[in-house]
Order: sequence, then structure tokens, then C-alpha cells
Amino acid sequence: MKMIGIIASPRKEGNTAWIVNKILEGAKEQGAETESWYFSDLDINPCRGCWGCHKSDQGCVIKDDMQKLNEAMDRANAIIFGSPIYLTQMSAQAKTIIDRMFARFSPRYSPYFKEESTAEKKLILTFNQGNPDSGLFQPYIDYTRHMFELLEFTVQEVPVVTGMRNGPAHEQKDLHTSLKAIGSSAVNDFN
Repeated sequence: MKMIGIIASPRKEGNTAWIVNKILEGAKEQGAETESWYFSDLDINPCRGCWGCHKSDQGCVIKDDMQKLNEAMDRANAIIFGSPIYLTQMSAQAKTIIDRMFARFSPRYSPYFKEESTAEKKLILTFNQGNPDSGLFQPYIDYTRHMFELLEFTVQEVPVVTGMRNGPAHEQKDLHTSLKAIGSSAVNDFN
């Protein structure tokens, strides 16, 4: 099994990166091949809304690192997509990636990977926030989960890590075990 983590945060060593990598660590301990993708290491430009990706079979007209990320997603059985919550929603980096995924979906929002394979793409969507109230942004989190489900990802879990104002995620001892368990469970569910 191949699992990739997409860290859609401007900070390469922030809470989002730690959370995604801890989930990947749990998956790796169960034998999964894992890989992390950091937005801060990639050159991904915003979608132009030109529809060029649907006017020809050449894909997106923007030639940048999104092609490499698409290839990694194609090879993966499961994806962990992590974003901090900024101003009640995902980061600009996460939105940029998601908007660019438009090139990979047909007009009925069915992903092109479905045409090439009957295998489902499992997704773990994770958010982290400064506010300690895990339900504060629940409507937005539910909306985002539904968006990925419309894009025909099988959303397995949506862990929300709270209280980042009180200190970094890695200092919350209970998270080490619970996040690794999510990765481990994802691998076991796949087998």
C-alpha cells in the first residue's frame, strides 16, 4: 500500500506537517510505503479558470509542480490531506491545490483516475486550529468533507487537532498515539 501526505501549510515544520507525518508514521509501521509532499517545497500556481484542461487532452495549461503531485496521487492508494484552519477555513495553499485538481475531474466531477482504475482513493482529511473548541468550525469541515466526497474520494476520517494557541501539536502527548493509530487503521482497513 502507498500512502502520501499533502501538507498544505506555508510552514514546513509546523503543526500541520507534524500531524500528517505522525499519521504517516503509523501507516509505515504497518508496512505502508509513505511519502510527504510539502506545499512550501512546490511551485504550484493558482488555477486560471481558463478551462484549457477540459478543452484538450493535454491537461492543465499551467506547467508547474502540480503535475508531479498529480502523479504521486495517481500512484497512491490513500492520501492524507492536511491544512491549518485560517479565518474559519482551509489555508490558501490547500485551496490552491484543490482548485488545481479541477483539471483532473470530468465535467460531472468524476475523477479521471476512476476511468483508469476501479480502485477507490481513500482520503484522510485533517485540520488543526488554535481554538480549543473542536466543533467551532464543524460546518466548514463537513462542507470540505462533502466536497472531497463529490470528487469521489472515500473520506475515511477527519481528525481535527485543537488548541494550537496553547502550544505546538507535538507537545500534546495524547496525539502521538492517536494520530499514529489513524495511519495504522487506514492500512489495516485497506488490507
